[in-house]
Amino acid sequence: MHSKYSIVAARANRICEYCNAPEIISNVAFEVDHTTLLSKGGTDNLKNLALCCRICNLRKSDHTTALDPLTQANVPLFNPRQHSWSDHFEKSATSPYLLIGKNSIGRASIVRLDLNSGLQVRAREFWVALGIFSVD
Repeated sequence: MHSKYSIVAARANRICEYCNAPEIISNVAFEVDHTTLLSKGGTDNLKNLALCCRICNLRKSDHTTALDPLTQANVPLFNPRQHSWSDHFEKSATSPYLLIGKNSIGRASIVRLDLNSGLQVRAREFWVALGIFSVD
């Protein structure tokens, strides 16, 4: 476990800063993600660390950019230390368990992190039923 896990987890309210999964439902502690990889000049400074569920961390891997499916441009991935979640994502009006990218960063991040996979959508349904995730 990362030495700054407790600080990063408390700052994020124990919610994945990418998909908003609540850590309480996980059978493993969430991970500390380097938003800019150490190998690409990132540091262990708190300004470069985000709380990340295992699935988002695996899907993000060493990527810092992804293809926007609408414009086909290569754009930066969502970075919780630089971006506001609500500026880039919203819940779908037709299905509150689906996430919509509000711009190129949001759209590319949804695709790269597979935030609307069947398992992610089904998990959100359970989280809402358990009262640990809001669709508002």
